[in-house]
Amino acid sequence: TRSLTITSGDQSMFEKAQGEKVTLPCTFELSEEDEGPLDIEWVLIPADNQKREQIIIMYAVDRIYNHYYAALTGRMQFTNLDPKSGDGSLDILNLKAADTGTYQCKVKKAPGVQSKKIQLTVLVKPARTKCSIEGSQEIGKDVTLKCVSQEGSPLLSYDWRRVSGAHELPATSVLNKNTGELLLKNASREYSGTYSCVASNRVGTDECSVELNVTPPVNTAGIIAGAIIGTLLGLSVLCSLIFCCCKKHREKKYEKEVHHDIREDVPPPKSRSSTARSYIGSNRSSLGSMSPSNMEGYTKTPYSQVPSEDFERAPPQNPAFAPSKVAAPNLSRMGAVPVMIPAQSKDGSIV
Repeated sequence: TRSLTITSGDQSMFEKAQGEKVTLPCTFELSEEDEGPLDIEWVLIPADNQKREQIIIMYAVDRIYNHYYAALTGRMQFTNLDPKSGDGSLDILNLKAADTGTYQCKVKKAPGVQSKKIQLTVLVKPARTKCSIEGSQEIGKDVTLKCVSQEGSPLLSYDWRRVSGAHELPATSVLNKNTGELLLKNASREYSGTYSCVASNRVGTDECSVELNVTPPVNTAGIIAGAIIGTLLGLSVLCSLIFCCCKKHREKKYEKEVHHDIREDVPPPKSRSSTARSYIGSNRSSLGSMSPSNMEGYTKTPYSQVPSEDFERAPPQNPAFAPSKVAAPNLSRMGAVPVMIPAQSKDGSIV
């Protein structure tokens, strides 16, 4: 008995790049015996057999239903707007890596039923490829050029080429296409130039470049010696500043102490009592030789009045010469009042 048949060919695997469009074919032919309603379904078969199939789009009773699978909403449609004409192919727009999977087309028209599975792989092109240099760029050293793509589906392949100068890679170079590393052994000045790396997979390529500049070795001994000398000079300047600050601080401290210090080698001032006694004794010796006529100008004064400390003592009298009349001391200059003291003569009379 003749029944419906799927005629879309034998291709069952498709590889596309992310962002592109893919058409999954599903054409069919109906037979005269198929009298039931036409039903076309596209389902996504999960990788885990424990999970159920997910309907993504369906045509039934002359209507299209495409709201079953949210991940593809707005990005899928039937290739033919009238699938009952024999074309139930599916278009998926703006492919994403998550769209990778197994899709199945089912065509039903009772009593006939046919299906076909298609494997879709969405690949990501290499992108954001970066080139770098590892190692010292000195003559005689080994230098490694690295190339890595931040995006891209495996398997990625890397290839290096020289852009400037001789386009061939140096004879000592070793290339690893899987890791993107180019090892340049025993580098020389001739190795200097621009190098370019091309990252590729089955759906696209990406490129980056780097500049290599091989130079003579650096005089590390001179650099170390200069650094040591500079450090010593800096330390010496720092020590000088600290010494000057300490010296200035000591000088200020010494000046402050001397300003407030009391000298211990200066004798204490004379007391008023000793000054008074010396003053009274001097007056007695002087009044002893005065006559009554010279004593008239004196008035009695209490002994409590003591001259000031700046009183100067009168010089001692010469015992060989006793004047009958001695001038009274200048008591006004001393700030004191003269004292009159009676004296007795040899014959017992008071003078």
